[in-house]
Amino acid sequence: MKLEIIVSLFATMLISAVLTPFIRKLAFKVGAEDEPNKRRVNKKSMPTLGGLSIFISFSISILILLRNQMPMDKMPGFFGAGLIIIIVGVCDDIWSLKPWQKMAGITLAAFWIYFVAGIKMTTVTIPFLGDFQLGLLSLPVTWLWIAAITNAINLIDGLDGLATGVSIIALTTMGITGMFFLNVGNIYVSIMIFALVASCLGFLPYNFFPARIYLGDTGSLFIGFMIAVFSLNGLKNATFISVIIPVIILGVPITDTVYAILRRKLNKQPISHADKHHLHHRLMQIGLTHRQTVLVIYGIALIFSFIALLYPLSSLWGTILLTVATLIGLELFVEAIGLVGSNRQPLLNWIKKIVKNNTSSSNK
Repeated sequence: MKLEIIVSLFATMLISAVLTPFIRKLAFKVGAEDEPNKRRVNKKSMPTLGGLSIFISFSISILILLRNQMPMDKMPGFFGAGLIIIIVGVCDDIWSLKPWQKMAGITLAAFWIYFVAGIKMTTVTIPFLGDFQLGLLSLPVTWLWIAAITNAINLIDGLDGLATGVSIIALTTMGITGMFFLNVGNIYVSIMIFALVASCLGFLPYNFFPARIYLGDTGSLFIGFMIAVFSLNGLKNATFISVIIPVIILGVPITDTVYAILRRKLNKQPISHADKHHLHHRLMQIGLTHRQTVLVIYGIALIFSFIALLYPLSSLWGTILLTVATLIGLELFVEAIGLVGSNRQPLLNWIKKIVKNNTSSSNK
Protein backbone atom coordinates (compact mmCIF):
# COMPACT_ATOMS: atom_id res chain seq x y z
CA MET A 1 0.00 0.00 0.00
CA LYS A 2 1.35 3.44 -0.93
CA LEU A 3 2.76 5.65 1.82
CA GLU A 4 0.37 8.40 0.69
CA ILE A 5 -2.61 6.17 1.43
CA ILE A 6 -1.28 5.09 4.84
CA VAL A 7 -0.64 8.73 5.85
CA SER A 8 -4.12 9.72 4.64
CA LEU A 9 -5.74 6.93 6.65
CA PHE A 10 -3.83 8.00 9.77
CA ALA A 11 -4.96 11.60 9.17
CA THR A 12 -8.55 10.34 8.80
CA MET A 13 -8.35 8.68 12.20
CA LEU A 14 -7.04 11.91 13.76
CA ILE A 15 -9.78 14.00 12.12
CA SER A 16 -12.42 11.68 13.53
CA ALA A 17 -10.84 11.86 16.99
CA VAL A 18 -10.70 15.68 16.90
CA LEU A 19 -14.26 16.03 15.56
CA THR A 20 -15.95 13.76 18.08
CA PRO A 21 -15.86 16.13 21.12
CA PHE A 22 -17.47 18.87 18.98
CA ILE A 23 -20.17 16.47 17.78
CA ARG A 24 -20.77 15.52 21.42
CA LYS A 25 -21.47 19.17 22.30
CA LEU A 26 -23.69 19.51 19.23
CA ALA A 27 -25.71 16.45 20.27
CA PHE A 28 -26.56 18.04 23.63
CA LYS A 29 -27.53 21.33 21.96
CA VAL A 30 -29.96 19.73 19.47
CA GLY A 31 -31.40 17.27 21.98
CA ALA A 32 -29.92 14.12 20.45
CA GLU A 33 -29.70 12.22 23.73
CA ASP A 34 -30.34 8.64 24.80
CA GLU A 35 -32.37 8.71 27.99
CA PRO A 36 -32.15 5.81 30.50
CA ASN A 37 -35.04 3.34 30.48
CA LYS A 38 -35.69 -0.32 31.28
CA ARG A 39 -34.19 -1.46 27.95
CA ARG A 40 -31.06 0.70 28.16
CA VAL A 41 -27.84 -0.05 30.03
CA ASN A 42 -26.90 3.61 30.46
CA LYS A 43 -27.74 5.15 33.84
CA LYS A 44 -27.62 8.77 32.67
CA SER A 45 -28.51 10.75 29.56
CA MET A 46 -25.96 10.09 26.80
CA PRO A 47 -25.35 12.14 23.64
CA THR A 48 -25.82 10.36 20.34
CA LEU A 49 -25.00 11.57 16.79
CA GLY A 50 -21.54 9.98 17.11
CA GLY A 51 -21.92 8.66 13.60
CA LEU A 52 -21.78 12.22 12.31
CA SER A 53 -18.07 12.49 13.14
CA ILE A 54 -17.49 9.16 11.36
CA PHE A 55 -19.39 10.35 8.28
CA ILE A 56 -17.62 13.74 8.13
CA SER A 57 -14.12 12.31 8.59
CA PHE A 58 -14.86 9.54 6.07
CA SER A 59 -16.11 12.12 3.55
CA ILE A 60 -13.03 14.34 4.03
CA SER A 61 -10.82 11.29 3.57
CA ILE A 62 -12.44 10.10 0.35
CA LEU A 63 -13.19 13.45 -1.28
CA ILE A 64 -10.01 15.30 -0.30
CA LEU A 65 -7.20 13.22 1.23
CA LEU A 66 -7.63 10.17 -1.03
CA ARG A 67 -9.14 11.97 -3.99
CA ASN A 68 -6.40 10.77 -6.37
CA GLN A 69 -7.21 7.14 -5.52
CA MET A 70 -10.95 7.49 -6.19
CA PRO A 71 -12.97 7.40 -9.43
CA MET A 72 -14.74 10.70 -8.70
CA ASP A 73 -17.51 9.98 -11.23
CA LYS A 74 -18.69 7.17 -8.92
CA MET A 75 -18.70 9.24 -5.73
CA PRO A 76 -22.19 10.84 -6.19
CA GLY A 77 -23.63 7.32 -6.11
CA PHE A 78 -21.91 6.45 -2.84
CA PHE A 79 -22.31 9.76 -1.05
CA GLY A 80 -25.82 10.52 -2.23
CA ALA A 81 -27.04 7.30 -0.63
CA GLY A 82 -24.83 7.82 2.43
CA LEU A 83 -26.26 11.31 2.93
CA ILE A 84 -29.81 9.93 2.83
CA ILE A 85 -28.91 7.44 5.57
CA ILE A 86 -27.22 10.15 7.66
CA ILE A 87 -30.31 12.38 7.43
CA VAL A 88 -32.52 9.47 8.52
CA GLY A 89 -30.18 8.69 11.41
CA VAL A 90 -29.95 12.30 12.60
CA CYS A 91 -33.74 12.66 12.49
CA ASP A 92 -34.14 9.43 14.47
CA ASP A 93 -31.57 10.47 17.09
CA ILE A 94 -33.34 13.80 17.63
CA TRP A 95 -37.03 12.96 17.13
CA SER A 96 -37.22 9.11 17.33
CA LEU A 97 -38.65 7.99 14.00
CA LYS A 98 -41.09 5.11 13.71
CA PRO A 99 -39.69 1.81 12.32
CA TRP A 100 -41.50 2.23 8.98
CA GLN A 101 -40.04 5.72 8.58
CA LYS A 102 -36.50 4.42 9.08
CA MET A 103 -37.16 1.58 6.66
CA ALA A 104 -38.48 4.05 4.10
CA GLY A 105 -35.20 5.99 4.37
CA ILE A 106 -33.12 2.82 4.01
CA THR A 107 -35.21 1.82 0.98
CA LEU A 108 -34.69 5.23 -0.66
CA ALA A 109 -30.93 4.94 -0.10
CA ALA A 110 -30.93 1.37 -1.46
CA PHE A 111 -32.75 2.54 -4.60
CA TRP A 112 -30.17 5.32 -4.99
CA ILE A 113 -27.38 2.73 -4.84
CA TYR A 114 -29.19 0.51 -7.35
CA PHE A 115 -30.19 3.11 -9.93
CA VAL A 116 -27.65 5.93 -9.49
CA ALA A 117 -24.52 4.09 -8.34
CA GLY A 118 -25.37 1.00 -10.41
CA ILE A 119 -24.33 -1.33 -7.59
CA LYS A 120 -26.56 -4.40 -7.68
CA MET A 121 -26.69 -8.18 -7.56
CA THR A 122 -27.49 -9.57 -11.01
CA THR A 123 -26.33 -13.20 -11.14
CA VAL A 124 -26.21 -15.99 -8.56
CA THR A 125 -24.09 -19.13 -8.92
CA ILE A 126 -25.30 -22.10 -6.90
CA PRO A 127 -22.88 -25.05 -6.43
CA PHE A 128 -23.74 -28.08 -8.61
CA LEU A 129 -26.66 -26.19 -10.23
CA GLY A 130 -24.97 -23.43 -12.20
CA ASP A 131 -25.62 -19.74 -12.90
CA PHE A 132 -28.98 -18.01 -12.52
CA GLN A 133 -29.78 -14.55 -13.87
CA LEU A 134 -31.83 -12.67 -11.29
CA GLY A 135 -33.55 -10.48 -13.89
CA LEU A 136 -36.50 -8.71 -12.26
CA LEU A 137 -35.46 -10.16 -8.89
CA SER A 138 -32.23 -8.14 -8.97
CA LEU A 139 -33.82 -5.07 -7.34
CA PRO A 140 -35.65 -6.86 -4.49
CA VAL A 141 -32.63 -9.10 -3.75
CA THR A 142 -30.29 -6.09 -3.68
CA TRP A 143 -32.75 -4.18 -1.46
CA LEU A 144 -33.12 -7.15 0.90
CA TRP A 145 -29.34 -7.49 1.25
CA ILE A 146 -28.88 -3.79 2.05
CA ALA A 147 -31.85 -3.63 4.45
CA ALA A 148 -30.82 -6.81 6.29
CA ILE A 149 -27.17 -5.83 6.84
CA THR A 150 -28.04 -2.24 7.77
CA ASN A 151 -30.57 -3.34 10.39
CA ALA A 152 -28.26 -6.09 11.71
CA ILE A 153 -25.58 -3.53 12.65
CA ASN A 154 -28.27 -1.25 14.09
CA LEU A 155 -29.58 -4.06 16.33
CA ILE A 156 -26.25 -4.88 17.99
CA ASP A 157 -25.63 -1.27 18.98
CA GLY A 158 -26.62 -1.96 22.59
CA LEU A 159 -23.40 -1.62 24.62
CA ASP A 160 -20.57 0.90 24.76
CA GLY A 161 -18.26 0.36 21.80
CA LEU A 162 -19.96 -2.86 20.68
CA ALA A 163 -21.22 -1.95 17.20
CA THR A 164 -18.16 0.23 16.50
CA GLY A 165 -15.66 -2.48 17.45
CA VAL A 166 -17.47 -5.30 15.67
CA SER A 167 -17.78 -3.12 12.56
CA ILE A 168 -14.04 -2.32 12.65
CA ILE A 169 -13.25 -6.05 12.77
CA ALA A 170 -15.73 -6.86 9.98
CA LEU A 171 -14.62 -3.98 7.74
CA THR A 172 -10.91 -4.77 8.19
CA THR A 173 -11.52 -8.40 7.25
CA MET A 174 -13.63 -7.32 4.28
CA GLY A 175 -10.90 -4.93 3.09
CA ILE A 176 -8.19 -7.60 3.38
CA THR A 177 -10.38 -10.18 1.62
CA GLY A 178 -11.28 -7.79 -1.20
CA MET A 179 -7.69 -6.68 -1.71
CA PHE A 180 -5.93 -10.04 -1.60
CA PHE A 181 -8.44 -12.83 -2.27
CA LEU A 182 -11.62 -11.96 -4.17
CA ASN A 183 -9.98 -10.01 -6.99
CA VAL A 184 -12.85 -7.54 -7.06
CA GLY A 185 -10.88 -5.49 -9.57
CA ASN A 186 -11.71 -2.18 -7.91
CA ILE A 187 -8.91 -1.40 -5.47
CA TYR A 188 -10.61 1.88 -4.58
CA VAL A 189 -13.36 -0.09 -2.79
CA SER A 190 -10.81 -1.59 -0.38
CA ILE A 191 -9.29 1.87 0.18
CA MET A 192 -12.76 3.23 0.99
CA ILE A 193 -13.29 0.36 3.42
CA PHE A 194 -10.03 1.17 5.22
CA ALA A 195 -10.98 4.88 5.28
CA LEU A 196 -14.18 3.93 7.10
CA VAL A 197 -12.14 1.75 9.49
CA ALA A 198 -9.87 4.73 10.23
CA SER A 199 -12.90 6.94 10.90
CA CYS A 200 -14.32 4.36 13.32
CA LEU A 201 -10.94 3.93 15.07
CA GLY A 202 -10.77 7.67 15.75
CA PHE A 203 -14.25 7.52 17.29
CA LEU A 204 -13.82 4.30 19.32
CA PRO A 205 -11.92 5.78 22.33
CA TYR A 206 -14.92 8.04 23.04
CA ASN A 207 -17.38 5.20 22.51
CA PHE A 208 -15.71 2.35 24.42
CA PHE A 209 -16.78 1.65 28.00
CA PRO A 210 -17.38 3.95 29.78
CA ALA A 211 -18.72 5.76 26.72
CA ARG A 212 -18.87 9.55 26.45
CA ILE A 213 -20.92 9.47 23.25
CA TYR A 214 -22.98 6.86 21.39
CA LEU A 215 -23.00 6.06 17.70
CA GLY A 216 -26.73 6.65 17.63
CA ASP A 217 -28.75 5.57 14.63
CA THR A 218 -26.74 8.16 12.71
CA GLY A 219 -23.70 5.94 13.10
CA SER A 220 -25.09 2.41 13.26
CA LEU A 221 -27.30 2.90 10.18
CA PHE A 222 -24.50 4.58 8.20
CA ILE A 223 -21.88 1.95 9.05
CA GLY A 224 -24.29 -0.92 8.41
CA PHE A 225 -25.38 0.61 5.10
CA MET A 226 -21.82 1.14 3.90
CA ILE A 227 -20.85 -2.43 4.89
CA ALA A 228 -23.78 -3.70 2.82
CA VAL A 229 -22.81 -1.53 -0.17
CA PHE A 230 -19.11 -2.43 0.02
CA SER A 231 -19.94 -6.14 0.12
CA LEU A 232 -22.20 -5.75 -2.92
CA ASN A 233 -19.20 -4.68 -5.00
CA GLY A 234 -18.02 -8.29 -4.87
CA LEU A 235 -21.51 -9.73 -5.33
CA LYS A 236 -22.55 -8.46 -8.76
CA ASN A 237 -22.01 -11.98 -10.04
CA ALA A 238 -22.56 -13.78 -6.76
CA THR A 239 -20.95 -17.16 -6.25
CA PHE A 240 -21.37 -19.29 -3.15
CA ILE A 241 -17.95 -18.09 -1.94
CA SER A 242 -18.58 -14.38 -2.58
CA VAL A 243 -21.93 -14.55 -0.76
CA ILE A 244 -20.83 -16.65 2.20
CA ILE A 245 -17.69 -14.61 3.01
CA PRO A 246 -19.48 -11.35 3.94
CA VAL A 247 -22.15 -13.36 5.77
CA ILE A 248 -19.47 -15.08 7.89
CA ILE A 249 -17.58 -11.81 8.41
CA LEU A 250 -20.81 -10.30 9.76
CA GLY A 251 -21.54 -13.41 11.79
CA VAL A 252 -22.17 -11.56 15.07
CA PRO A 253 -24.82 -9.06 13.90
CA ILE A 254 -26.44 -11.54 11.50
CA THR A 255 -26.65 -14.25 14.19
CA ASP A 256 -28.16 -11.82 16.67
CA THR A 257 -30.71 -10.62 14.11
CA VAL A 258 -31.71 -14.07 12.85
CA TYR A 259 -32.18 -15.51 16.33
CA ALA A 260 -34.02 -12.37 17.48
CA ILE A 261 -36.54 -12.90 14.66
CA LEU A 262 -36.79 -16.63 15.47
CA ARG A 263 -37.22 -15.91 19.19
CA ARG A 264 -40.02 -13.43 18.57
CA LYS A 265 -41.77 -15.76 16.13
CA LEU A 266 -41.64 -18.64 18.62
CA ASN A 267 -42.97 -16.35 21.34
CA LYS A 268 -45.68 -15.08 18.95
CA GLN A 269 -44.44 -11.51 19.18
CA PRO A 270 -44.07 -8.93 16.37
CA ILE A 271 -40.63 -8.94 14.72
CA SER A 272 -40.22 -5.28 15.71
CA HIS A 273 -40.92 -6.09 19.38
CA ALA A 274 -38.02 -4.93 21.57
CA ASP A 275 -36.62 -7.22 24.26
CA LYS A 276 -33.55 -7.77 26.45
CA HIS A 277 -32.54 -11.15 25.04
CA HIS A 278 -30.01 -10.09 22.43
CA LEU A 279 -26.53 -11.63 22.45
CA HIS A 280 -25.04 -8.91 24.66
CA HIS A 281 -28.01 -9.04 27.05
CA ARG A 282 -27.68 -12.81 27.48
CA LEU A 283 -23.93 -12.63 28.14
CA MET A 284 -24.50 -10.01 30.82
CA GLN A 285 -27.36 -12.03 32.31
CA ILE A 286 -25.06 -15.03 32.78
CA GLY A 287 -22.65 -12.92 34.82
CA LEU A 288 -20.26 -11.02 32.53
CA THR A 289 -19.60 -7.33 33.18
CA HIS A 290 -20.28 -4.64 30.58
CA ARG A 291 -16.65 -4.48 29.48
CA GLN A 292 -16.21 -8.28 29.53
CA THR A 293 -19.31 -8.75 27.37
CA VAL A 294 -18.02 -6.32 24.75
CA LEU A 295 -14.58 -7.98 24.69
CA VAL A 296 -16.09 -11.47 24.42
CA ILE A 297 -18.19 -10.38 21.44
CA TYR A 298 -15.08 -8.80 19.88
CA GLY A 299 -13.45 -12.21 20.28
CA ILE A 300 -16.40 -13.95 18.62
CA ALA A 301 -16.24 -11.44 15.76
CA LEU A 302 -12.52 -12.19 15.32
CA ILE A 303 -13.26 -15.94 15.18
CA PHE A 304 -15.81 -15.32 12.42
CA SER A 305 -13.26 -13.18 10.58
CA PHE A 306 -10.57 -15.89 10.77
CA ILE A 307 -13.10 -18.43 9.45
CA ALA A 308 -13.99 -16.07 6.59
CA LEU A 309 -10.32 -15.81 5.61
CA LEU A 310 -10.18 -19.62 5.26
CA TYR A 311 -12.85 -19.70 2.55
CA PRO A 312 -10.74 -18.33 -0.34
CA LEU A 313 -8.09 -20.95 0.52
CA SER A 314 -10.53 -23.89 0.56
CA SER A 315 -11.82 -26.20 -2.17
CA LEU A 316 -15.57 -26.44 -2.84
CA TRP A 317 -16.01 -29.44 -0.52
CA GLY A 318 -13.75 -27.79 2.04
CA THR A 319 -15.98 -24.71 1.88
CA ILE A 320 -19.12 -26.80 2.40
CA LEU A 321 -17.61 -28.69 5.36
CA LEU A 322 -16.33 -25.42 6.86
CA THR A 323 -19.82 -23.92 6.58
CA VAL A 324 -21.49 -26.95 8.18
CA ALA A 325 -18.97 -26.99 11.04
CA THR A 326 -19.45 -23.25 11.60
CA LEU A 327 -23.24 -23.59 11.69
CA ILE A 328 -23.09 -26.51 14.17
CA GLY A 329 -20.65 -24.66 16.44
CA LEU A 330 -22.77 -21.52 16.26
CA GLU A 331 -25.95 -23.40 17.14
CA LEU A 332 -24.28 -25.04 20.15
CA PHE A 333 -23.08 -21.65 21.40
CA VAL A 334 -26.49 -20.03 20.87
CA GLU A 335 -28.26 -22.83 22.75
CA ALA A 336 -25.66 -22.79 25.56
CA ILE A 337 -26.30 -19.11 26.35
CA GLY A 338 -30.07 -19.40 25.76
CA LEU A 339 -30.31 -16.84 22.95
CA VAL A 340 -33.66 -18.23 21.78
CA GLY A 341 -34.73 -19.38 25.25
CA SER A 342 -33.38 -21.65 27.99
CA ASN A 343 -36.04 -24.24 27.14
CA ARG A 344 -35.18 -24.33 23.44
CA GLN A 345 -32.03 -26.42 23.06
CA PRO A 346 -32.79 -29.08 20.41
CA LEU A 347 -29.18 -29.84 19.41
CA LEU A 348 -27.87 -29.91 22.99
CA ASN A 349 -30.78 -32.11 24.09
CA TRP A 350 -30.14 -34.47 21.16
CA ILE A 351 -26.43 -34.72 22.09
CA LYS A 352 -27.31 -35.30 25.76
CA LYS A 353 -29.76 -38.04 24.75
CA ILE A 354 -27.13 -39.84 22.63
CA VAL A 355 -24.51 -39.59 25.37
CA LYS A 356 -27.00 -40.80 27.99
CA ASN A 357 -28.12 -43.77 25.88
CA ASN A 358 -24.57 -44.80 25.04
CA THR A 359 -23.48 -44.42 28.66
CA SER A 360 -26.44 -46.45 29.89
CA SER A 361 -25.72 -49.21 27.35
CA SER A 362 -22.05 -49.44 28.32
CA ASN A 363 -22.91 -49.71 32.02
CA LYS A 364 -25.16 -52.72 31.52
